Amino acid sequence: MSTTDMPLSRHVGRPGFKDWLVRAENWLDARGKPAWIAAMVLGFIAFWPLGLAILAYMIWSKRMFSKTCRSRGARVSPFTAMRSSGNTAFDAYKAETLRRLEEEQRAFESFLERLREAKDKAEFDQFMEDRAAKARTAREDDENGNGDKDAA
Repeated sequence: MSTTDMPLSRHVGRPGFKDWLVRAENWLDARGKPAWIAAMVLGFIAFWPLGLAILAYMIWSKRMFSKTCRSRGARVSPFTAMRSSGNTAFDAYKAETLRRLEEEQRAFESFLERLREAKDKAEFDQFMEDRAAKARTAREDDENGNGDKDAA
């Protein structure tokens, strides 16, 4: 066996601490920012320098202030949905599905709008009933109060 065939490290092939850290980072990234925050809190509880190290890493790697922890390569461009796959049958199916989903979204949004309007109307009607009841009560109190003064 020549020296070029020999591994550079005797630890090649064995999972080490660095591999464990990379796997832990990927696992936390897959679960998002709440998982990082939970790991940091648990680190503070177990051993405060560990929690501080996780917090420093989150700030240094910009995980603390980004919208997501997932890597940029995993994100899908919004234009990917519009791109042709080259298969006309699939493209027709995709276009029909997207059209149907957009129609369902419009129908759901109009339903929510009608629901909000009905709720607003019910709340306004309740307010008007309460206002009318208070006015009646005040008028009756005035009539009763004035009648008592005349009798005395």
